[in-house]
Amino acid sequence: MKTDVLIESLALNAGPVRPLPSPARRIWTWLAIAMGFALAMVWAIGPRPDLAERLLDTRFLLEQGAALATAIAAALAALALTMPDAARIWRWLPVLPAGAWLATLGLGCLRDWAVIGPDGLRLTPDPECFVYIALIGSLPLLALVLMLRKGAPLRPSWTLALAALAAAAIGNFALRLFHMQDAALMVLVWQVGAVALIAAIAGLCGRAVLRWPGVPA
Repeated sequence: MKTDVLIESLALNAGPVRPLPSPARRIWTWLAIAMGFALAMVWAIGPRPDLAERLLDTRFLLEQGAALATAIAAALAALALTMPDAARIWRWLPVLPAGAWLATLGLGCLRDWAVIGPDGLRLTPDPECFVYIALIGSLPLLALVLMLRKGAPLRPSWTLALAALAAAAIGNFALRLFHMQDAALMVLVWQVGAVALIAAIAGLCGRAVLRWPGVPA
């Protein structure tokens, strides 16, 4: 079909189009779903017995705040990338909060070493972190994917990786409200590592999940 014929056909048959709200408005819907599910899971599993004490710990609050900020920034970036006129710089939006998250954990490792010594950097297997993060992040990821499919995911690999990063970061945020593991190195390797792995796997599946024919990842 010739281009001018295609354009004429689209113009004649096009129905009314309702533009999507801005990513800054849509993010609140997703955040309500994600946090509601995450907190419901924390309640179902049972909050950690020392949660009230941990909520008074500045280090814990900084780590949790950075994780939540990473989730929000990644979700906002994913939503923005479904807008046809979105600049590529959106994909880097989570870098700053993620960097702050890693920095707080890095400082935590140094603090554990100073206070506890070599035992503070002992690394033991903790595979349940991945399971819990994936479980808690499942509904937030599904909700975000459904929202993304309403737009134009022109960069599906990046978009789905960011969506998974957002969901997994929410999962990690919730995990620390019931999982009794605060050693910074353990959190960095098994929890943040699980978040990064989930985002990487999702990025590989981007074109299959967010189908947008003829557009490279």
